[in-house]
Amino acid sequence: MTQPYVKIAIENGVGMIEFFHPAHNSLPGDILAKLAQTITEAGTNDEIKVIVLKSGKDRTFCAGASFKELININDAETGKVFFSGFAKVINAMRKCPKFIIGRVQGKTVGGGVGLASATDYCMATKYASIKLSELNVGIGPFVVGPAVERRIGLSAMSQIAIDANTFYSAEWARDKGLFTNVFEDIETLDTEVKAFAEHLCTYNPDAMCEMKKVFWDGTEHWDTLLTERAVISGRLVLSDFTKETLKRFK
Repeated sequence: MTQPYVKIAIENGVGMIEFFHPAHNSLPGDILAKLAQTITEAGTNDEIKVIVLKSGKDRTFCAGASFKELININDAETGKVFFSGFAKVINAMRKCPKFIIGRVQGKTVGGGVGLASATDYCMATKYASIKLSELNVGIGPFVVGPAVERRIGLSAMSQIAIDANTFYSAEWARDKGLFTNVFEDIETLDTEVKAFAEHLCTYNPDAMCEMKKVFWDGTEHWDTLLTERAVISGRLVLSDFTKETLKRFK
């Protein structure tokens, strides 16, 4: 399948949410909107006790923002709306009353690091290196920054945000707290994710819901904060620096 999609499959109490885009699982606005909606709906579905978030194919987990859409942003409001798409997904994940397990099979960049950071428990392969590349194009990881900082701390987030041209290894990400486990291959990752998710389904759903509230305590202002950050990114994407840089990528 080469068409972008977001889909969900439910088995043994586990809601498996999968997103895909042929451009290395990048995230255009329509995919972001569908992803936020699917996560929200899964949170209210009584058939689902635990959610797994994954991407399609076996290489890149997520390439972050769609460069095609970034290039076509020509006013601040359009920029705000686009970057608010990432804010809505992250906020949907933090508000979801069910644990979300991340399944990261390969490299993840920019907004993809934000998605991984917003999961409640994240497992990966050794190929899942990460990069916050936003400064390379003159923007900055403003919207995903709070989620990344919450997960790995300000020092580590600052390191990868400033060193925007470097991929950091999956082992580095595990040591900083982004990944809980790093496996040798996708087959092992999938086996472990399935077993772990199904085991969580044996827990008291009410207890897990209350624990999730505790884990995300102090983020109640993120609806406002991430929207404010989207405004910053929406303004910066219009800068001459960013416009010229995006032309080179094009």
